[in-house]
Amino acid sequence: MSKPLTDGVIAIDYTAAYEQGAGIGRLVRELVRHLALADSTTDYRLFVAGASAKELPDLPGDNFEWKPSRITPLWFARLWHRAQLPIPVESFTGRVDLFHATDFTLPPTMPDTRTILTVHDLSFVTVPKSAHPAQRRYLDRVVPRSVKRADHVIADSQATKNDLIEIYGTDSDRISVVLSGVDAQYRPVEDAKLRRLVREKYNIPVDVPYIFSIGTVQPRKNYGKLVSAMGRLRDDFPDIHLVIAGGKGWLEGPIYQAVDVLDLQDRVHFIGFADEADIPVLYSDARCTAYVSLYEGFGFPVVESMACGTPVLTSNVSSMPEVGGTAAFYVDPYDIDDITSGLRRILTDEDLRKRLREAGFRQVKRFTWERSAQDLLSIYEHILGS
Repeated sequence: MSKPLTDGVIAIDYTAAYEQGAGIGRLVRELVRHLALADSTTDYRLFVAGASAKELPDLPGDNFEWKPSRITPLWFARLWHRAQLPIPVESFTGRVDLFHATDFTLPPTMPDTRTILTVHDLSFVTVPKSAHPAQRRYLDRVVPRSVKRADHVIADSQATKNDLIEIYGTDSDRISVVLSGVDAQYRPVEDAKLRRLVREKYNIPVDVPYIFSIGTVQPRKNYGKLVSAMGRLRDDFPDIHLVIAGGKGWLEGPIYQAVDVLDLQDRVHFIGFADEADIPVLYSDARCTAYVSLYEGFGFPVVESMACGTPVLTSNVSSMPEVGGTAAFYVDPYDIDDITSGLRRILTDEDLRKRLREAGFRQVKRFTWERSAQDLLSIYEHILGS
């Protein structure tokens, strides 16, 4: 059902949605898609760096307009945030009443333009070794400056809001939490033939049980300790495998080395990026999902796995307890013994598995993109009316 918002013009930075398949890109795509379903009257302009109009997909609604620029995101970062040239984003979007920067940094704007900034997490501060040093130095300069300038800040979770307050001293009243949703494609997949085809596609042995994990292969995802836990489970679970879906990231080398040192090459499978349509199948076919990240602003795999009916073992830090509620099994991500014992429990305790599965289906009902879009609309309305 559509409802009017205001007579104002709102610009949204859609660059991440255009560039990135998962994570922030998916979040921005889904929010914009559901904004279009919820509001058919407000004038929205979608700013996209590094694109031309002919490369862009169909607009989500008649009240949306593309505002692309061939200038790449890297060059915008150099111009706006390194050189700090005061070129307003309205030079590309046209005059607007509100600009929503969706990916950590806020560009220059005209003096009378209201601004909202989304900060997804502060992992580059809380887990500094997980980020490339150059990227960390850049974010350490630009993000606090952007937070200070913005009229309002959106956090992906209460955990990220708490970090903004504690680390940057941001006023709580200036921060709103907008939780993400779970796409309808995430549901149990029972089709045995489809499961087999997906295993064959990614070279996963057909008849072995596996633990599933997903995310870029980088230190923050804590795959090194997960692999070490697999080594400790080898004797008691000789058939269990580990499947990791995700592209290569910063400092991935030691993670692959851990597999070699433990002689787990035949039992740990790095399958790279998985097609979006295959991910629900990979969740559904797993004995459990292990998501022992050191820090997450939200943690999509926690709720995606629950939606697919697969028990979740995850970290007891940052946003994971907030997202998982009572429907996940929590471990200390810094403690290999705790990860190992948690996996052992979730692999063998059928009563626990049943409880987590049932609780997971209830938990994911909290996370809908319709609710996310309505929360965002309320923030837009508040900022434009203040």
